[in-house]
Amino acid sequence: QVRLVESGGGLVQPGGSLRLSCAASGGILRVGNMAWYRQAPGKQRELLATITRGGSTIYADSVKGRFTISRDNAKDTVYLQMNSLKPEDTAVYSCNAKILTTTYWGQGTQVTVSS
Repeated sequence: QVRLVESGGGLVQPGGSLRLSCAASGGILRVGNMAWYRQAPGKQRELLATITRGGSTIYADSVKGRFTISRDNAKDTVYLQMNSLKPEDTAVYSCNAKILTTTYWGQGTQVTVSS
């Protein structure tokens, strides 16, 4: 059974950095596109960044220049490096991955930006 597990969330001060990881497991032959989303309380889920297997990336305007998505295909893992964090970045961050025709989701990790 395919699982996605995020890690790296936590509490950080404004202006700080965090690196999130999302590892896929479960006998996967090939992971396609991967992406990071977030959802803040009372708000809709927001797509932050996507990355293809070949490394092409797309970013939301809200994080462009501050966040960087990357992946390690050998480890079936996607990363989100978050710099210059702001209080409005506080949310639950989740990853997803497309494997064959199915999109799988992780359980999410909380990121809180506060002094």
